[in-house]
Amino acid sequence: MRTGIWLIGARGSVAVTALIGAAALRARLVDATGCVTELPPLRAAPLPAWSDLVFGGHDVVTLPLLKKAETLAAAGVVPGRLVTALADELGRTEQELRPLPSGDTQAETAGRIADDLRDFRDRHGLDRVVVLNVATTEPVVAEHPAHGSLDALRAALGEAGTVLPPSSLVAYAAFEAGCSFVDFTPSTGARLPALAELAARAGVPYAGNDGKTGETLVKSVLAPMFALRNLRVTSWSGLNLLGGGDGANLADPAANAAKVASKQRVLGDALGYQPEGTSRIDYVAEIGDFKTAWDLITFSGFLGTGMRMEFSWHGCDSALAAPLVLDLARLTAAAHRDGRRGALPELGFFFKDPLGDGPSALAAQWDALTGFAAGLTR
Repeated sequence: MRTGIWLIGARGSVAVTALIGAAALRARLVDATGCVTELPPLRAAPLPAWSDLVFGGHDVVTLPLLKKAETLAAAGVVPGRLVTALADELGRTEQELRPLPSGDTQAETAGRIADDLRDFRDRHGLDRVVVLNVATTEPVVAEHPAHGSLDALRAALGEAGTVLPPSSLVAYAAFEAGCSFVDFTPSTGARLPALAELAARAGVPYAGNDGKTGETLVKSVLAPMFALRNLRVTSWSGLNLLGGGDGANLADPAANAAKVASKQRVLGDALGYQPEGTSRIDYVAEIGDFKTAWDLITFSGFLGTGMRMEFSWHGCDSALAAPLVLDLARLTAAAHRDGRRGALPELGFFFKDPLGDGPSALAAQWDALTGFAAGLTR
């Protein structure tokens, strides 16, 4: 099953780590630690093999992949030996990257993005292409009248002005080109009725939003524990320190607010109520691609006895996210092959703010994911 993975933000840290990882797995230079699709319940599913994956992408920056990979190695994100061993492979992938196109209208821009996707698919004889958004977080956008129906959206895109945020415009172009779409950010992406209609017409699946890699992953395990023991969580606050490009982007208050809202959803869903407190994200340039989260939880037990719990999470954002990007691409491609169309809520295991109304507890999400994988046909 020859599968294309088209990365939006292809020169960023997460994308380049994923590219290095996929090439290293294909060459059998590393094991698949961190890749959920290599666990026994998912390994039996009809997923594309590592050797079946072909990469391309768009980005607004022009830094060569090899230079970015060397920067990641110097920061301790990826092993330097892999960058050296895979330099030629990265050079070949470099030829598949394109600047993000633009036109006089958003319709023209979407058309050029779709043309790049079709050209990529045709040149490599791919069975299907998954478009994966790993670009920076967008602010929440105001509702636009054209978001309501596909016909109104298409008419508005042909006029001057901005109708769709970048992530949604990419989703629109992907669906027009017959490609599936995954939004790994908390951006709007395909979360519009008009885009759901387009995906259904095109017969393609989509998934999102906002990859779950750190503090929220821990929340999705701990919050159900409190609920199952009938302990009342009175407050839950977290401080997140993040460097790198994503951290710099989240210094913008609007983007920061979108990310915080995504991180908080799991508590209300898992507990059945929203405790006092919030998540805070601060940019600390010095820590680069690594991140630290510290959470304080207060809760009451039998007879109203007050108690507290604290935890810290220290991780490398790109090394946590990259294998999930590869997992999502493989699973979405298999769903497309199996004839699935529209939203894939069963992939909520991977996201902070998943599509649909599925469970937020990690164990329940795992059950949904493994059931989904077991149902895929060859």
